[in-house]
Amino acid sequence: MLEPSNNNELPAIPAKRYFTIGEVSELCEIKPHVLRYWEQEFPELKPVKRRGNRRYYQRHDVLLIRQIRSLLYEKGYTIGGARAHLASDDVKEDSTRTKQIIHQMVGELEDLLEILK
Repeated sequence: MLEPSNNNELPAIPAKRYFTIGEVSELCEIKPHVLRYWEQEFPELKPVKRRGNRRYYQRHDVLLIRQIRSLLYEKGYTIGGARAHLASDDVKEDSTRTKQIIHQMVGELEDLLEILK
């Protein structure tokens, strides 16, 4: 899972229910064709598809993409290694994901507090 320090380098995830592939591309700094490829390689990554096969990602998908990005680009895993790491990491993933979501929410609340001031 992304460490909170690494997460600060990427843009904050807006409080939305669904994100387009273009938005996710910007949030995770990954090109759209790479995201489509990762959907084939990582079974956990399944965005909702609607009209005309348009992809709509949810918050948990964006967090997973950031985790995959970290494994591949920062930690040097191969795709197979990252896939295996994610599979073995499922047990402890929930607590780490919860911590990451809490950290993200604290950041968003601090931003809202600044806006309200």
